[in-house]
Amino acid sequence: MSAYELRKSALVKAATGEKREIEYPRKADGKARYPSEIYGENVFTLKTMAKALPKPIFSSFLKQRRGRQNLDKTTADSIAHAVRVWAMDRGTTHYTHWFQPQTGTTAEKHDAFLSLLSSFTPGGEEVTAIDQFSGSQLLQSEPDASSFPSGGMRTTFEARGYTIWDTSSSMFVQSGPNGTSILYIPSVFISYNGDALDEKTGLLRSNEVLSRAASDLVNLLEPEAHVSHVYTTLGTEQEFFLVDRTMYALRPDLKLTGRTLVGQLPPRHQQLEDHYFGRIPTRVMRAISELELECLKLGIPIKTRHNEVAPAQFEVAPIFEEASVAVDHNLLTMDVLHKVAHRHNLRVLYHEKPFKGVNGSGKHCNWALSTDRGENLLDPTVRPETNFRFVIFLLAVLRALQEHAPLLRVAISSSSNEHRLGAQEAPPAIISAFLGDQLNEVLNAIEENRPIKNFSVPQFQTIKVGGTVLDVKVAALPHITRDLTDRNRTSPFAFTGNKFEFRAVGSKQSPSFPVTVLNCAVTSAINEIVGELRTQMGSKSSPSEEDKLAVIRKYIKLTRDVRFEGDNYSAEWVEEAARRGLPNIKSAPEAFTYLIKDKHMNMLTTDTGIFSQGELMSRYHILNERYAKDIIIEAETLKTIVGQQILPAAFEYRKTLAESAAALKVVGVEAEPEVRILNELTPQVVTLQNRYESLSKAVAKLIDDESEDSNKHAQAAYDNVAPAIAAARDAADALETSVADKFWPLPKYTELLLTI
Repeated sequence: MSAYELRKSALVKAATGEKREIEYPRKADGKARYPSEIYGENVFTLKTMAKALPKPIFSSFLKQRRGRQNLDKTTADSIAHAVRVWAMDRGTTHYTHWFQPQTGTTAEKHDAFLSLLSSFTPGGEEVTAIDQFSGSQLLQSEPDASSFPSGGMRTTFEARGYTIWDTSSSMFVQSGPNGTSILYIPSVFISYNGDALDEKTGLLRSNEVLSRAASDLVNLLEPEAHVSHVYTTLGTEQEFFLVDRTMYALRPDLKLTGRTLVGQLPPRHQQLEDHYFGRIPTRVMRAISELELECLKLGIPIKTRHNEVAPAQFEVAPIFEEASVAVDHNLLTMDVLHKVAHRHNLRVLYHEKPFKGVNGSGKHCNWALSTDRGENLLDPTVRPETNFRFVIFLLAVLRALQEHAPLLRVAISSSSNEHRLGAQEAPPAIISAFLGDQLNEVLNAIEENRPIKNFSVPQFQTIKVGGTVLDVKVAALPHITRDLTDRNRTSPFAFTGNKFEFRAVGSKQSPSFPVTVLNCAVTSAINEIVGELRTQMGSKSSPSEEDKLAVIRKYIKLTRDVRFEGDNYSAEWVEEAARRGLPNIKSAPEAFTYLIKDKHMNMLTTDTGIFSQGELMSRYHILNERYAKDIIIEAETLKTIVGQQILPAAFEYRKTLAESAAALKVVGVEAEPEVRILNELTPQVVTLQNRYESLSKAVAKLIDDESEDSNKHAQAAYDNVAPAIAAARDAADALETSVADKFWPLPKYTELLLTI
């Protein structure tokens, strides 16, 4: 079957194939179960654990979970037995320590509960099969540390590593093959020497240091508060594309790199602005509905689903949770969506820019701080100008951005996210904060020691205490509450009512490292502000209002340059940011260098103690190595597609045109139309051949010149190979418009984006 026939067959299958439907869970009386009744049924929650354990054992576990004592063998064995029985009652046969190596995804190794007991009798050995799961098996496992990215921290002959149960994240079961299930144990991953080899260890450390620093600040400002813990909360808006799986199978670039390396936009794509919030396609709705059901069972609170801007692009978003749990749930959601999409003959694409010319995908991370009393420290309340606690925490975040913006740029840098940042659908590389007119006025008024200005009131708007309401002058419509701030979708770090939205995070990356870096930077800023407050208050037991205002005014002035309310895409902002001294880091390899600059390295190692120098250098090398490898894989894939599919297709079309022209001349018919097309096509083919050869030379040189300096190698990939990939793509895309459809070997954008 020719490539053209395969494409058409895939189209027919997409249009007429069997549609999967599932039965929503029902009660014994046939009524549908409420989502709240399904929520968490496959999770070994604290409530479930409390029912399964003796009270002294459960109490001991809670003390360990709060960091007050170590987990003893008796408690560990009791929990292991309880969770095994609970899991096996749900068809579980295996367990796995589920962890987050620095690969951008998760990892797991399955071990069976089945064990054998041997006894020897005069008649020989007798073997008895038992189901067993001990406390030591629950607490840790031993994967091969040398087979995961380690940035030189581990070598092939230094293979030992450990996964350790993260007791702050609940165990859960997921469906396995043939009606069985698997018990998942959320874990961290460390080396034999105790160095973090994963994404989660740093996040857990940063949560702890930020909690201590924020608690100290709250208790200093409000001695009566008695806050003992501050939680980092996170909500991740996950964007993605869904394409037909049969079409996907015919695109080697999507399979190998996650993005299309060639392809022309169809005449209609997103320019009519009719896909965003439009009707969700039926097949997609079935898949997302099944995803939501699976997530409900896993205790993942998916709240929102909708079409995104680009065709075939969608988003799901959960309710806010504690940050480390939210990260676990985000990665689990991505994994479950991958499985569910497969069942519906769809393929999910998490690459930040799978299709050139339409919007890419992000993972907007909505970040806030909450006390153990449930108070959001970033809630402006009715009168933010007198809520000094809010203002000081707001300034701490701004100070973190001002001092360590390059680190946030590092945390979201990758070869894939480079295609999205600053592309008129995602924030640019300059890190600034958007607060909105009202909060900016609050800060300016405090700094200038003057009353807050009244904002002009439009004709159809009335002001109410504590906020505003809008009246659209239609009797049948109710008044609605309006937020204190507008939204600025061009800002990489925007305040959105009672949280900050870190918009620059890539859709396929784990949120762990970006949140870890943000936590560390804010911790450092809080510690600095606490020091200023203590200096200002002198020997007093707590700071006075004048002390607080003095520190607030100082930090308003210090952080003014990082605040920007305008269009982050504009050329004027690039010039203005340069005048303000804000870094404009244009490439991932350049960004990576900031990770090991003294100022930022000291903050991450000495000041906050989140990473050791060795761990940080390891991550630096991993980031650079991954970048270069990604570019090499893309280059080699494009070479294969051009050399083995596109050029042969162009040659075949040229041959057909030439034979047609020759045949027409034999019978005395004018062949000028065929000859004209042939003459237009030939230079395009030559251009692609030349760029194919240039790409081949560039990638060969990059591979041959691999340097011990990983950043130099990554920079060479950015400088030399990435432009060669883009140039070859441009030539291939030009050919797509010239070669007859029946000769084109790959599914086109029309088929990929509009066939779901």
